[in-house]
Amino acid sequence: MLPPEYSSFQEAYVSVLRKALEDHECRVSPRGNTSREITDTSLRISNPRARLAFLEERPVNVVFNLAEVLWYLAGRDDLNMIAYYAPRLSNFSRDGQHLTGTAYGPKLFGQARDGSSQWSRVRDLLLTDPDTKRATVTFFRPEELTDQANPDVSCTVSAQFLLRDGQLHLSVFMRGNDAYVGMVSDVFAFTFIQEFAAAQLGVQLGHYTHHVVSMHVNDRDADHVQRIIKANSNRDADTVSFPPAAMPSDASWEDITTVLQHEAGLRTNELAHCPSSVAALDLAPYWQNIILLFEIYRQIQHTTGTVSPQVLNALDPGHRWLVERRWPARMPGGTQ
Repeated sequence: MLPPEYSSFQEAYVSVLRKALEDHECRVSPRGNTSREITDTSLRISNPRARLAFLEERPVNVVFNLAEVLWYLAGRDDLNMIAYYAPRLSNFSRDGQHLTGTAYGPKLFGQARDGSSQWSRVRDLLLTDPDTKRATVTFFRPEELTDQANPDVSCTVSAQFLLRDGQLHLSVFMRGNDAYVGMVSDVFAFTFIQEFAAAQLGVQLGHYTHHVVSMHVNDRDADHVQRIIKANSNRDADTVSFPPAAMPSDASWEDITTVLQHEAGLRTNELAHCPSSVAALDLAPYWQNIILLFEIYRQIQHTTGTVSPQVLNALDPGHRWLVERRWPARMPGGTQ
């Protein structure tokens, strides 16, 4: 049986939140985190590029979403980069410097003694045997359960790429997913990686399927979720929407490396950008827009006052919409 299909993440997000809050199966309290739970949730997103939700009641932090997936692609597990965008992640580090379960990058892109990685093995397999059913990567490690006090256990178990009729599909399997917070960033990251993989293979982007054993809404977030449901109960969940930009079909690791270099300079405030300096970079507009988002965040973190209206106006319209609502106090007057 096929899972329910949605045209965008936003449509799926509102549906899952409503089900988890209003029609949950259980109330559970693992490690003291009381939540409403539905089990064995599956959903499919027909257009994985539509990976953002545009909800007035839940302005997504698109800067963190991009930073997290780039942190994965860089194969990093350190807090130096990711805690700048999400300081709360430091609470899940045992040594105050690194993350283990949450850090999917080393698991996907870390090299074995022969120089290969899970990513490269799956890529090569799909290139040599396009009909394969073996293009699977694993995240969860058995040793993660050896210490019950471990604060950072992988939520994702595995993922499988499937190349059919020239389209690359991705299915992700999770032991648990926080519907309100975690699902937003997880679906964003996995669909971004899926689109990058399709570009690397020279194939079209297929659908994305999300399987979760324990989909839950924490009690502390219930009021926020209720506001989203109420606001979307009498209107199409996609009332506010923006056409998603497509990643360049020739997207490369060189592009990722260049974006990461600029991200590091902006994060450490050793670099600053304006629209003209970004436009001069040898990058497609897709990647330039990501750098502009990091410049906006640099201004929010390292300066006072409002952000540059020139940089704000140069953003992709959907990303600008999210930035304006995520950090309204830092926006120049009359931007919304």
